[in-house]
Amino acid sequence: MKEFNLKTGQLGEKIAKEYLEKKGYKIIDQNYRTKFAEIDLIAKKGEELIFIEIRTKTSNLFGSPEESLNPRKLRKLFFSAKSYASRIGWSGPFRIDAVCVVLDQTNNTVEKINHYQNIC
Repeated sequence: MKEFNLKTGQLGEKIAKEYLEKKGYKIIDQNYRTKFAEIDLIAKKGEELIFIEIRTKTSNLFGSPEESLNPRKLRKLFFSAKSYASRIGWSGPFRIDAVCVVLDQTNNTVEKINHYQNIC
């Protein structure tokens, strides 16, 4: 089961990355780890630095991807984003987004993809 979840997550990240690049986002880092959490994607669009959490599920049977973005996870993302921005000396604006992906049962196609900006 763990291997299935890992492959599903990796596929979701690939799909989200392509989706964001088509929307004009320039991906500058991926899977950045801090002591707080992992940031799935880090991008720039215009003069803004954007930290992106990707949530992928193969159905809504046990809740939507959006429902897995709990306050504890958001707090960890915020501290990780601040840590990254500090490390690179970023003084401009930044935000945290989420891309939620629902795949069909066979993981071959996207049933739904939602992009939420400035989630915390």
